[in-house]
Amino acid sequence: MPIEKEPVFPAGALKPIGPYTPAIRSGDFVFASGQIGVDPATGSFPEGGVAAQAEQMFKNLKTLLEGAGAGFDQVVKTTLFLTDMNDFAAVNEIYAQHFNEPFPARSTIQVAALPGGALVELEAIARL
Repeated sequence: MPIEKEPVFPAGALKPIGPYTPAIRSGDFVFASGQIGVDPATGSFPEGGVAAQAEQMFKNLKTLLEGAGAGFDQVVKTTLFLTDMNDFAAVNEIYAQHFNEPFPARSTIQVAALPGGALVELEAIARL
């Protein structure tokens, strides 16, 4: 039996650069694909390094979540990808500004590279 999978393509969201959906709503859950800090309006990274990219990344995630009927308070799990673990503290500070306690469960992984030269990427699972 096929599972319910509703694609989420909100206006103003980043366009996928591959064969994936920005977010999927399935039952009471929203699975948001990894978001990077590209401004959807310009197609460019903001000036200001990892902190500016992280702020834009959260704006992009918010657009996806809201398009699926969710918000940051409903996020239960995130996975954070960094190209440099030395950026952990800076990104963590911004992360804490967008989530309230109890914070979502989280994994943080250092990777060799991210799409388009991004410095940070975040994926999330929310419960409606």
